[in-house]
Amino acid sequence: MVLPDFQLQKKGEPPMSKSYSILGLQNSKGVSNWLVRNGQFLLPMVSLIEASRVAIDELIDVLGRASIEAVLTLSARNLAGEKQQGRAGEEIVWYGSQGGSVKLSDRKLRVNKPRLRRKGKGGGEVRIPAYEAMNSGQRMSERLLEILMCNVSTRNYEGVIREMADTTGVSKSSVSREFVTASAEKLQELTERSFQEVDLLIIYLDGMVFGEHHVIGAVGVDREGNKHVLGLQMGASENAAAATALLEDLVERGVDPEKKYLFVIDGAKALRKGVRQVFGSKQEVQRCRQHKIRNVCSHLPDDLADNVRAEMKAAYQCQWEKGMARLKKQAEWLEVRYPSAAASLREGLEETFTINRLELSSSLRRCLGSTNVIESPHSGVRMRTRRVSRWRDGQMVLRWAATAFLETEKHFNRIAGYRDLWMLEAKLRDQVTSNLESKEDVA
Repeated sequence: MVLPDFQLQKKGEPPMSKSYSILGLQNSKGVSNWLVRNGQFLLPMVSLIEASRVAIDELIDVLGRASIEAVLTLSARNLAGEKQQGRAGEEIVWYGSQGGSVKLSDRKLRVNKPRLRRKGKGGGEVRIPAYEAMNSGQRMSERLLEILMCNVSTRNYEGVIREMADTTGVSKSSVSREFVTASAEKLQELTERSFQEVDLLIIYLDGMVFGEHHVIGAVGVDREGNKHVLGLQMGASENAAAATALLEDLVERGVDPEKKYLFVIDGAKALRKGVRQVFGSKQEVQRCRQHKIRNVCSHLPDDLADNVRAEMKAAYQCQWEKGMARLKKQAEWLEVRYPSAAASLREGLEETFTINRLELSSSLRRCLGSTNVIESPHSGVRMRTRRVSRWRDGQMVLRWAATAFLETEKHFNRIAGYRDLWMLEAKLRDQVTSNLESKEDVA
């Protein structure tokens, strides 16, 4: 189907010297009007559709295939010129046609494509530029990632794609191979990210579970409040070696270990140990208050848990010394009948008040007082991987997790309270200055 005002390559011009543009949705009305004016070939299909004998999808399939084959013919004509019987002077000649297929967004479509050859002894097959472009594999791989990240199992993939005559390449095995390749590229993309130019202020650490496998994830927040997926590491958040390996990897990729950050963790001692080993003991650490409240209340009967939960939430709204005094008194009261709850409350208590001690704004404290900033993308990862019924090995877990993480990252917004991040930056900078002055005094 050739649209008006389409000019072919003139004789003597180098191949593909013309520039092309893609018709978008805004052009559809013009194309529709042209089809109406030149649509005699559509009249039989109009009758069949009106008689309910042909579905709209079938009409689109026929026109789509015809349009693609027309584009392939035009692309070949740009190289060999018009077909003319008896003409033998051109370097590139028409050589019949053959079957082929082109990659659409989610499947392959069988088409009939022209063949071209170069004349002479050293001549050979000449590739059709449009055919080569349509079969670049990146587009199909990206589309498969989108589909599989939307919870379409490879077992159900063929059922998702509408039935269409002459389609190929939609078997479970072919989709799986495409996804393995594409997801491996996503994992490599994530593990090779550099953060030398990213001015991070906050680093969140938390764990995820995939079947029997555990993964620690890291998300950073820069001084503008933008979130960045930093990395992944196999291992549970209770695994100090895994936590240390993840943080060491971030340092290798540009996160400055001499700079002061606020680390927000779920309370796992292994994560705290990893931060201390890689970034030093002077870093600010905020333990998730929601995890702390949940851990304490898990040792209490339901009626008492409600009261303790309310008391802890109220204490976290106080000035840090007053709030800590209230919870220490609460721990003394719990010690008599519920010693395990008292021990849980005392453990790491001071680090649940870090953001209060730094005197940050209430909006920023609401954001930094928990690991919600990383748990939200973790939820997106779980949503995009929940259809996987069997995790074969750790490499598969990392590929899927990295792909789902990067897909989730596309929907990231800046953190709540980002306008007040200057307060956190100033506090961290003042602490660095204070530490330097202390070292000079000692020297």
